[in-house]
Amino acid sequence: MIIYGVALLAGCYMAGNLIGDVLGMALGVNANIGGVGFAMLLLIVISTWAEQKGIMKGPEEAGIVVAMSSIQNVVAALSGGMVAILGGTLAVVLGFLLIPVLSPHHSSEQKMAGKVALNEGKQ
Repeated sequence: MIIYGVALLAGCYMAGNLIGDVLGMALGVNANIGGVGFAMLLLIVISTWAEQKGIMKGPEEAGIVVAMSSIQNVVAALSGGMVAILGGTLAVVLGFLLIPVLSPHHSSEQKMAGKVALNEGKQ
């Protein structure tokens, strides 16, 4: 049922914000540090566990998607200023640039090319 997915998202959001507030107080900052990030991590872990146990099925997942899409406010995000837009763009660009560096396929190709070059040099 869709309501369970919405309830799971709401619970993870509240727990994540609590963790973020506690982390902010522990560091002496009057702010929520990473609350939404913690909420998303909790949501991923709990929903994956529930799927593996057979507890969560299609309608519950649909509830999570509906709840997540309903809380997005694009107009507020765009009116928040250019710093937010530039920060998001920079993160995406850096992520794309790091794909070849962090890709295990890429590094194995480089190792193989190095071995071939060494073998050709010995002959």
